[in-house]
Amino acid sequence: MNTPLRKLPIGIQTFEQIRKENYLYVDKTAFVWQIANLGKPYFLSRPRRFGKSLLISTFKSYFQGRKDLFEGLAIEQMETSWNQYPVLHLDLNAEKFDSVERLEALIDSYLQQWEKLYGSDNESTLSTRFAGVIRRANEQTGMGVVVLIDEYDKPLLQNIQNEDLLAQLRSTLKAFYGVLKSADEHLRFVLLTGVTKFAHVSVFSDLNQLSDISMAPVYATLCGITKDELVSTFKPELEALATVHGLTFDETVDKMTRKYDGYHFRENTPGLFNPFSVLNALQYLQFDNYWFQTGTPTFLIDLLKESDYDLRTLIDGVETAPRAFSEYRAESGNPIPLLYQSGYLTIKGHDKEFGLYKLNFPNDEVEYAFLQFLAPFYTSVTDDEQSFHISHFVRELRSGDIPSFMQRLKAFFADIPYELNDKTERHYQVIFYLVFKLMGEFVQTEVRSARGRADAVVWTRDQIYLFEFKLNDTAEKALEQIDAKGYLIPYSVDKRKLVKVGVEFDKEERNIGKYLIDEETHNS
Repeated sequence: MNTPLRKLPIGIQTFEQIRKENYLYVDKTAFVWQIANLGKPYFLSRPRRFGKSLLISTFKSYFQGRKDLFEGLAIEQMETSWNQYPVLHLDLNAEKFDSVERLEALIDSYLQQWEKLYGSDNESTLSTRFAGVIRRANEQTGMGVVVLIDEYDKPLLQNIQNEDLLAQLRSTLKAFYGVLKSADEHLRFVLLTGVTKFAHVSVFSDLNQLSDISMAPVYATLCGITKDELVSTFKPELEALATVHGLTFDETVDKMTRKYDGYHFRENTPGLFNPFSVLNALQYLQFDNYWFQTGTPTFLIDLLKESDYDLRTLIDGVETAPRAFSEYRAESGNPIPLLYQSGYLTIKGHDKEFGLYKLNFPNDEVEYAFLQFLAPFYTSVTDDEQSFHISHFVRELRSGDIPSFMQRLKAFFADIPYELNDKTERHYQVIFYLVFKLMGEFVQTEVRSARGRADAVVWTRDQIYLFEFKLNDTAEKALEQIDAKGYLIPYSVDKRKLVKVGVEFDKEERNIGKYLIDEETHNS
């Protein structure tokens, strides 16, 4: 089998098209019925490309009474009436919001469409027109109005570092979304989706009636694909992927799990696969970084730099209070909430006693693609050069060629601008961190800055390397520290050769200076 035989809905976010054209569909309709019938105004936050638009489209078809589209799905056995409601669907996905006028023009175009259906009383503002449409739609149909807003925060995310424009956009959206509270008597159902949960004092201050289900355990798997869903829905495609890569079925599922699974939007809930990456991997039969390639998070890099955030704290995950999930303020200087809400970090643990959450990269795709993207902002190595160097780093350590490894490492520090000369030790350590973490995609590595461990450890088949770096001290002192602090003790029972590498960083040259190698073999 060379290619999957069934149709995978890559880039298709319309429920009707998926059902009519016989694309594979992971059935989430039981959730749709439950949400629609147990409450009214909802908000859901999920990362981009995680199925929010398809979910909105599914609700749209449901509230339009399209029973034909749900044949054979879970909801068919749950719904008995299939009523048709007026649906107002606002999609903020496609536009580039580089001015408040662009946002107003898009909203105006939707209002014109709705006013053709339900008339106009010549209201003068966007918000009064919206309120008028809702009221008239309710009165004319005798049915409560359904409002579905997809990616409510897209204008804000696009301009998160332009405070003046951000304030204008917030003001416009706050007034427009605020209608949903005053028009409550005319509404049957409301759902807003987005990536972030911006501070309630800004956009949502008039929408305190929204039920935020982003962290509700019962809806944890509403978007995304569980491992059970992956295996049961895509078994032929997984078998084709296994054949192409010479893997067993179980090995293929394990590799898919490492690469694309691991999202948790609440503690103690099932892990979720990124649906966009899963569909692309199965379609093209390659394990690639599909989700990461669809968006370049340059604003995140800028936030990381502005906050002077120490990237090394991401090594073992970061702890944060629950407020990281409920709001984000760009001016706070803390990039962690936005890293979480954007999908670059996810919940990996929970301390019940102190109410703290541990966040880390969800999977290999996000971790290594994010680090690869970061590296050029901190080093002199381009994207193309980076993969070349990393592959050779691994080969050189496997063969025991430390001199070539160290010479190549110098490339990551070459041409550092003079003004970086006064950077703190952290900047140089971040570069070391990035190099060794990127190697971790191919060999086992550990990068630490805590006391009691070497700065970096690399395991190959025949060797264990312990690296200690010194910015304002000597290579001799680095080796002495490895011995004095007992860094070798955890590896004393391992039969591989232990290789200690002490490295000094020459601040004048702004590059790797002297290094010393000390090898130990076990007596057995």
